[in-house]
Amino acid sequence: MIKEIQKQLFEFQDLEYKAFQSRLIPGIDPDSVIGVRTPVLRNYAKHLAKEQDVTEFLHTLPHDYYEENNLHGFLIELIKDYDQCIEEIDRFLPYVDNWATCDLMSPKIFKKHLPQLLEKIREWIASDLTYTIRFGIEMLMSFYLDDAFEEEYLQIVAEIRSEEYYVNMMIAWYFATALAKQYETAIRYIEQPCMEVWTHNKTIQKAVESNRITKEQKDYLRSLKIRNK
Repeated sequence: MIKEIQKQLFEFQDLEYKAFQSRLIPGIDPDSVIGVRTPVLRNYAKHLAKEQDVTEFLHTLPHDYYEENNLHGFLIELIKDYDQCIEEIDRFLPYVDNWATCDLMSPKIFKKHLPQLLEKIREWIASDLTYTIRFGIEMLMSFYLDDAFEEEYLQIVAEIRSEEYYVNMMIAWYFATALAKQYETAIRYIEQPCMEVWTHNKTIQKAVESNRITKEQKDYLRSLKIRNK
């Protein structure tokens, strides 16, 4: 099955897209990128999940190609049983090695299990693996900044300390989104401030770039930037 999937992925190959995608993911081996556009990959995942038992593919790790990892993520998204979905996420996360694969996974089944998911998020954020932590923060951002919002979730993210660029970027993205959706609560975490300087300033930058933040809010956020001494 693995060879059949790889063969199909190469049939979808777009060399121009391969060159473009390789530039977006620093640190990834360009030879591991086939060059398959995301909509094509999503449709292929739906076809595979409908027509075949994909267990062998999901359990054969690590994969050889970037697109196999993304296909893996799309297949996980399609799992309708929450416990099985979590099991496959936990199996896969240690092999995720780039921001793009990490960020594409957002299983719809999670929306129906927010109390249980929150406990898993705490586990992921406590990990020592860059993209497991990033995934945990992303799930907090995706599912807990609207009706399920509680201020304690901001504190969970604010307390994360990491030297990893892709973790700190996700913290900034989370807080910029929180400012757009829960401004009155989130602004207090910028006023204190409670994050490392780089992450604090990156949060302000991303928030100011957002169309969901008012001009007055942007002006105030700019005043909260920490200047280098």
